[in-house]
Amino acid sequence: MKHVLFGAAAFVCATAANAQSWDMPTPYGDSTFHTQNIAQFADDVRAATDNGLDITLHSAGSLFPHAEIKGAVRNRQVPIGEFFLSRLSNEDLAYGVDSQPFVATSYEDAQRLWAAQEPVITELLAEQGLLPLFSVPWPAQGLYTNGEIATVDDLNGLRFRAYNAALEEFATLAGAAPVQVEASNIPQAFSTGQVDAMITSPSTGVNSTAWDFVTHYTPINAWVPKNIVVVNQRLFDGLDADTQEAVLAAAEAAEARGWEMSAAEADSMTAALADNGITVYEPSAELIEGLQAIGETMLGTWDAAASDSARTVLNAYNN
Repeated sequence: MKHVLFGAAAFVCATAANAQSWDMPTPYGDSTFHTQNIAQFADDVRAATDNGLDITLHSAGSLFPHAEIKGAVRNRQVPIGEFFLSRLSNEDLAYGVDSQPFVATSYEDAQRLWAAQEPVITELLAEQGLLPLFSVPWPAQGLYTNGEIATVDDLNGLRFRAYNAALEEFATLAGAAPVQVEASNIPQAFSTGQVDAMITSPSTGVNSTAWDFVTHYTPINAWVPKNIVVVNQRLFDGLDADTQEAVLAAAEAAEARGWEMSAAEADSMTAALADNGITVYEPSAELIEGLQAIGETMLGTWDAAASDSARTVLNAYNN
């Protein structure tokens, strides 16, 4: 049942002294590579601790909706969870640098950005009693529409799916109307006319069977956003030293594996879109030029509102 409050005692497995069972909510379905990577992380922890720590995965928002996962971990309703990092941009813009259009558009750039972002994010989350374990990117974001988009003007008037504040601003600057829609609700949103277009990864496109509701996809590589897995610091500190070491080692492996999975997904899922009838085309120079102009405008707005922490991230990335 959703929204059940779990006390610390609920994490203790009754079958063996010192064995613990942790519930872990994630926003995405079982077919998503992020979820598959986390399932392997849980298996690795289970094996390394000889079942001393059993992490039970609750995918597709089945335990908590996406917007509540971070708070649930912070409040110790669950010990551990995954969420989309830039959802926290309303707390501090440092969380959303990776969702700023055309700041980092390749995996190499995204790795450098995470190297700049990680220490700042770690410090910000520590203030809330949270410890980041690992972060994994989505493939670079592409544009899904019905019909080819030649210039930014072609987006004018479209109802545009948004999943964070940056994408809302992006859609507005493009003359589109942003509509907040979670990944799990994409097919319904298109079928009911709630949205006409979206920017998202080829992974999400395939997982939502985008060929059922759009005809065209172009890899504009607008940004490379990340998910993050966090654990409640107090509950992590309650683990014995060997179990802590096992969790951290499994997390390190999950991050490395997840980046590799993401890169493989970018190629295979783009191919899958084409195989299922979507027209995959290279964006025109005019479209990229217009999108980059929007990105520059957004970065100016971002800089005017950015905290010292956020500017630290961008300065470290650029220097």
